[in-house]
Amino acid sequence: MNDRTTRADAGAGSGSAFRHELYPYAGEAEFLSGALSFIDDARAGQELVLVAVAGSKEQMLRAELESTDAAGSVSFLDTAALGRNPGRLIPAWQDWIAKRATEGHPVRGISESSWADRTVAEAGELHYHEWLLNLAFAQSPAWWLLCPYDTDTLEPAVLEAAERCHPLVLSEGNHGPSSAFVDEPYAFAELSSPCDPYQELSFHAGELMAVRARVGACAAEHGLEGARLRELLIAVTEVASNSIKYGGGRGTLRVWAEDSRLVCEFHDSGHVRDPLVGRIRPTVDQTGGRGLWLVQQLCDLVQIRSTAEAGTTVRLHVALG
Repeated sequence: MNDRTTRADAGAGSGSAFRHELYPYAGEAEFLSGALSFIDDARAGQELVLVAVAGSKEQMLRAELESTDAAGSVSFLDTAALGRNPGRLIPAWQDWIAKRATEGHPVRGISESSWADRTVAEAGELHYHEWLLNLAFAQSPAWWLLCPYDTDTLEPAVLEAAERCHPLVLSEGNHGPSSAFVDEPYAFAELSSPCDPYQELSFHAGELMAVRARVGACAAEHGLEGARLRELLIAVTEVASNSIKYGGGRGTLRVWAEDSRLVCEFHDSGHVRDPLVGRIRPTVDQTGGRGLWLVQQLCDLVQIRSTAEAGTTVRLHVALG
């Protein structure tokens, strides 16, 4: 897999031009007050704002902005169109930031992810996304991202995890450093055990057809077919090929159904050193790193766990039905 190395703590400290700020709020009225104040400050500095929040809060903000002349400086990002995979979020922000930076506009963002009905795996990847933002934008043009979290509705564990990923915090109207931020490599929770019954297959070079056949048979048992199955088989081929090329020439496949999803797990002895692998859009002249990017676009969730000692595990999740 991709062998490019990066600092795990890059961009997390005060030296980064990227300002990543947590905004704990209680209820819609407080959300609206903090968001509008943030937008007003941006307008005073002639900064453009991109807002990515749930539909109901977007409607509230739009209604407030329509009564002012601020609407022209605020855009809205439809994150629902990106699906529930957090692996697709960073490129969406990068595209918007890059375009505005070339136009000479300083920018800010407001981003609130939906935590409702998240599986444990989805919630874990969403927390990881928050941590990766510090790394992804460590060398970017200066910009400011405010991340609201509703203390009235979210579990304390969600808020505690968010605090560890945000170097800054907005509290009682004051912007400042967060004492809860942890400037160190991300600590993953252990992956859950495969659900019984599951299918297992060890494979080597020249056996990609057997890998696809095993996944296809399991998918058929659970009603996954058509274009969605074809997309999964493309993703499966990419990951299995990486196991053969970078993981010692072999790998192990496991397939099972869980939480109304088909899960395909690959394990090999390789080591992925880049935390952002698959989450940054490949450039035109880039020679590697395209496979896991494609996998992120095709699957509903991708989990990658890799250490030099334990090797690499990649889980692909595709919704059934």
